[in-house]
Amino acid sequence: MLDALTQRITAVLDRLKGRGSLTESDVKEALREIRIALLEADVHYGVVKDLIAAIRERAVGSEVLESLTPGQQVVKIVRDALTESMGEQRSALTLERKPSIILMAGLQGSGKTTTAAKLASALVRDGKKPVLAACDVHRPAAIDQLEALGRTLDVPVIARQDPAPDKNAAAAVSWAADNGKDVVIVDTAGRLQIDEEMMTELEDIRRAVEPDEVLLVVDAMTGQEAVDVASAFDESIGLTGIVLAKMDGDARGGAALSIRHVTGKPIVYLGTGEKADRLEAFHPGRMAERILGMGDVLSLIEDAESKLDQEKAEQLVEHIRKDKFTLDDFLDQLLEMEKLGPLGGILEKLPGAGRLKGKLPDEVDDGDMRRTVAILRSMTLEERRNPSIIGGSRKKRIARGSGTKVRDVNRVLSRFEDARRALKHLSGRKGKGRLPKELLGGA
Repeated sequence: MLDALTQRITAVLDRLKGRGSLTESDVKEALREIRIALLEADVHYGVVKDLIAAIRERAVGSEVLESLTPGQQVVKIVRDALTESMGEQRSALTLERKPSIILMAGLQGSGKTTTAAKLASALVRDGKKPVLAACDVHRPAAIDQLEALGRTLDVPVIARQDPAPDKNAAAAVSWAADNGKDVVIVDTAGRLQIDEEMMTELEDIRRAVEPDEVLLVVDAMTGQEAVDVASAFDESIGLTGIVLAKMDGDARGGAALSIRHVTGKPIVYLGTGEKADRLEAFHPGRMAERILGMGDVLSLIEDAESKLDQEKAEQLVEHIRKDKFTLDDFLDQLLEMEKLGPLGGILEKLPGAGRLKGKLPDEVDDGDMRRTVAILRSMTLEERRNPSIIGGSRKKRIARGSGTKVRDVNRVLSRFEDARRALKHLSGRKGKGRLPKELLGGA
């Protein structure tokens, strides 16, 4: 996500940070390069114009040019300008009445139905009791798709075969009120392009259920086109927020940087994958820092706190303390890591991650993690708990069972031994098997 834009802008700013003093000419040249980078990332031309003007106004002045750290000052100015363009503060949903109603809108193929399910999953994690209303009566299998997603999440899906979507939506709201549910997420039909029939249908649903939130789901990979789509929907039905889907794809950044500035509507969530838990709250400041290669450690910590098993973490610490770290623990930790999403997404949230592009070993990827998990799962419980018994014949069986080579099995065993020795050393540093407070979460 945003790799090319991040690399271009950080390269420009790194050159400024490396200089002891800056001239007005230096700043103007840097702004010219930033402007080109933003336009190539498909950021709306009006947004680029306003951003560059805002940065120039603050950066070309004695306070910056005569500063002891002018490069750092410019970085801060760029960060603040990007943040302001995207909305400054996190925009949370307003869900005060019971049941609250969220109307989902968007073009066909934008990821609207999947996003509705992701939103239900996020609300469950927040302690809500959502219900999904299947109101797309046009797309074949749309209702089946939503019902399948609902079963996976254990979230009720209300689907009537009434040809009038507004009646289906109203029925779902009544069911939710009667059954103690506090949020209704209404999935609606999309089209390949905006048309009068679709907008009329959405207006009918809006009048029937009077939603608290009207969220437009747009494909982040469409760039500037997403801004035009958002403007058209807002004019017709009135939006309260935007969800950018497919941000894990080849998103150049145009939509994320343009939509709020042009439409005035906040981005509330980012969709970053197919799984139900791949929906992130959108924080403008954190996104600006990601674009500038500063990472997003806060989001990574929040992700870990919400998705990782605390009991398994405590068990791991206990095993490390007692020097009983096994391949079983190794497997558990890899499976826990998978909950945080692709390795690329995790690296992206670490400061300076952009500089690691192309410098990491080829084997450090999601495919390698999947192979490692397959190898560990091909072992017996006894082998995982006592890897010293794994000889040549067992390695061949494990390789056959996991669809890998014996050398892959040897590599996994070697990595495990490296990890075990490192953890043993870490445990012993404090004496009497006590681990550093950082590893224990401050305990």
